[in-house]
Amino acid sequence: MKITKLSRKTNETEIKIYLNLEGKGKSRINTGIGFFNHMLELFSKNSLFDLEIESKGDLIVDDHHTVEDIGIVIGEAIQKGVGNKKGISRYGTMILPMDEVLALVSLDFAGRFAFVYDVDFTREKVGDMSTELVYDFFKAVAENAKLNLHIKLLNNGRNDHHRIEAIFKAFGRAIRNAIEIDDRIKNEIPSTKGVL
Repeated sequence: MKITKLSRKTNETEIKIYLNLEGKGKSRINTGIGFFNHMLELFSKNSLFDLEIESKGDLIVDDHHTVEDIGIVIGEAIQKGVGNKKGISRYGTMILPMDEVLALVSLDFAGRFAFVYDVDFTREKVGDMSTELVYDFFKAVAENAKLNLHIKLLNNGRNDHHRIEAIFKAFGRAIRNAIEIDDRIKNEIPSTKGVL
């Protein structure tokens, strides 16, 4: 696994990212969306990834392009950082409580994209972030990291902030477990096919 630096520039966003999969959970995030910054900091802390993001987007329009494009770049950085996947555990699952909410995130570095999402929100926004974009962010991450990713709330609770926070923390913990090196198979691809 390695450190990845990527940038993406479109007519809608300009994003620079630094990702160290073998970090200590340190982050410096500037997306222009305060609540999203906070969620990405929580993801970094729980995954133990060092994550730096500098983003300029068309926030005068809305937050959609910024959130989705950051998901694309994070997914690409994860996929590059994991490399050939030799020795990784491959699977990661976390059931995580956040006060009254209980979130399940399960993922597989299968090399094939799949995304299953069973989450409902009651508010249109939390802070300055549209709640519908939680779906778009994680779909973009999964598609570009070539993950099979499942996200479900086992107990929906009553607070959208808690719902989103539980999901981001659980995703961080699940991906941390999935990329952990298993010394017993450190030179092997974790698949009977011999490739992921």
